[in-house]
Amino acid sequence: MDHHVKDLSLADAGKARIEWADADMPVLASIRERFEREKPLAGMRISACLHVTTETANLARTLKAGGADMVLCASNPLSTQDDVAAALVQHYGIRTYAIKGEDTQTYYAHIDAAIDHKPNITMDDGADVVGRVHADRPEMLADIIGGTEETTTGVIRLRAMAADGALKMPIVSVNDAMTKHLFDNRYGTGQSTLDGVIRATNRLIAGRTVVVSGYGWCGRGIAMRADGLGGNVIVLEVDPLKALEAVMDGYRVMPAVEAAALADIWITVTGDVNVIDSDAFDAMKDGAIIANSGHFNCEINIPHLREKSVSSREVRPLVEEFVLADGRRIFLLADGRLVNLSCAEGHPANVMDMSFANQALSAEYMVQNHKSLAPGVYPVPAEIDAGIAKLKLATMGVQIDTLTPEQVKYLASWNEGTV
Repeated sequence: MDHHVKDLSLADAGKARIEWADADMPVLASIRERFEREKPLAGMRISACLHVTTETANLARTLKAGGADMVLCASNPLSTQDDVAAALVQHYGIRTYAIKGEDTQTYYAHIDAAIDHKPNITMDDGADVVGRVHADRPEMLADIIGGTEETTTGVIRLRAMAADGALKMPIVSVNDAMTKHLFDNRYGTGQSTLDGVIRATNRLIAGRTVVVSGYGWCGRGIAMRADGLGGNVIVLEVDPLKALEAVMDGYRVMPAVEAAALADIWITVTGDVNVIDSDAFDAMKDGAIIANSGHFNCEINIPHLREKSVSSREVRPLVEEFVLADGRRIFLLADGRLVNLSCAEGHPANVMDMSFANQALSAEYMVQNHKSLAPGVYPVPAEIDAGIAKLKLATMGVQIDTLTPEQVKYLASWNEGTV
């Protein structure tokens, strides 16, 4: 089976949406033009486990243009856009294994199909391919020269593997590139998360208390956008520095149990487990809406919520109502999976332009440098990061100053003082 998608008849609609996204991804388009000429990925088999969206489709097109033999599977059961998956197969000749709403068995069957491709390079969003190769398919490591990782959750897993001495390949942490986390995580997650919540619920944000668990770059973006929509934002943190920053940014900070009693909408974005747990469910008011924008749905203790509930039902698409014994109702969005991709379309193309430029150039970097890289997690080289920022500014028509020779000399000297 060279693909597994929902319906190939959706391909034309998917192609139109891919082209629409491509028009707002000029940096990636410029890389694709160069890749088409130079073929830096020629002979490389790439297995990518990413959210199958219009933006990802343009990354896949770029990798293929660079000469890669490309296979794509979904990195989340609810994030696939079925028309895009169909278009990748039908119009772009890219083997794709992804169906929105696929069950767990199918999800891992699709990951196995990507691994069966015998990749030289892995491209993950959550480290599922790398984790499965190391745990169940270690024989595949012989052909793998390295990989890339897109998201915070995946980097956490990979660094844990590296610390245990379990990681057997070099991986570039695309997530940690400045042109990724400062923009994708903050502006992309901020906008798309609120977009997902609003599309799922049609609830007004203004005047409501929005609780955000985690004040990393994703949490900052969500808090900023919720505040901009008129929400009363509360931030929950375990890191005192991030908590202090949230206070200085004008948000209330308090323990989770206190916030639970106030929350109208509660969004987790920490990369950790059971962030909304039993004590929070006990304290929540009737009608509270809970959602997750972290990679895995373990951030919400859904099994415990089901145990506490006397009944549940779907009241809107991807909105599940849980009724507790005392009559209180808690509404869970998208089974706790990525709300921005499950209930909306994920990040806008303009911000993914930089993230996927990092992916494409990091794959090229791995081909060029893998022989000198020991197993471990590596940052995106600074020159790649800065180059993407320059390209992005140029496509936006923004010009900046450059240092004069005198200024360069001054910054490099130590014997200049007060005059």
